[in-house]
Amino acid sequence: MLRRLAAQRLLEIRQAFRQPQASRSFSTALNYHLDSSDNNPDIPWEFSEANKPKVKEILSHYPSNYKQSAVIPLLDLAQQQHGGWLSVSAMNHVAKVIEVAPIRVYEVATFYSMFNRTKVGKYHLLVCGTTPCMIRGSRDIEEALLNHLGVKRNEVTKDGLFSVGEMECMGCCVNAPMITVADYSNGSKGYTYNYFEDVTPSRVVEIVEALKRGEKPPRGTQNPKRINSGPEGGNTTLLGEPKPPPCRDLDAC
Repeated sequence: MLRRLAAQRLLEIRQAFRQPQASRSFSTALNYHLDSSDNNPDIPWEFSEANKPKVKEILSHYPSNYKQSAVIPLLDLAQQQHGGWLSVSAMNHVAKVIEVAPIRVYEVATFYSMFNRTKVGKYHLLVCGTTPCMIRGSRDIEEALLNHLGVKRNEVTKDGLFSVGEMECMGCCVNAPMITVADYSNGSKGYTYNYFEDVTPSRVVEIVEALKRGEKPPRGTQNPKRINSGPEGGNTTLLGEPKPPPCRDLDAC
């Protein structure tokens, strides 16, 4: 009975991975690895010469007997170098650098949604799907992106430029709805991770087209009537320097 159930589960996992780009890019989706021609432990991988000084600098932040504390920034650097996703060889190399068993690195990479374990586009677009953004129309934002690019969630466009995913709470609810653009087009050298807030379905399409042209659209709020996270139309209170409290002399402290 148990053998039959295990065999059935393995079959389901294999079928999921056989569907091209059908598995979610996020680590929270499927915590399994099956070797493939472009992702197996026999493929050599190490940090580039340009990134080796960065590795050394990251490790310098931690005591020598706590190298494992550097696992997250090192995985982030590896992902930037590897075009936005982590291969099993990259994770194995990080494990070697911090001198831990590979499973300790896998545990981190499969826990945090910031790490992608399948290929993503050079511009990985993440739509915030938490309640404030959802109330403000994040589903319409995602639908506009998917329809414009002709892909499903976490698929990569045929030209390899774009992929669209979802991320939970990006921490900018006051400017909902919002997306993040992780730019892997120049590897770790030119990597950026920018927020685009107060977006609309038409505005996210404009952002995509600007990225296609090699432009860098302005990050932050996309509402011209707002400054950063300030109210639309400008402040109506706190227009000057606040008065000190009458109860004590702050300068005497």
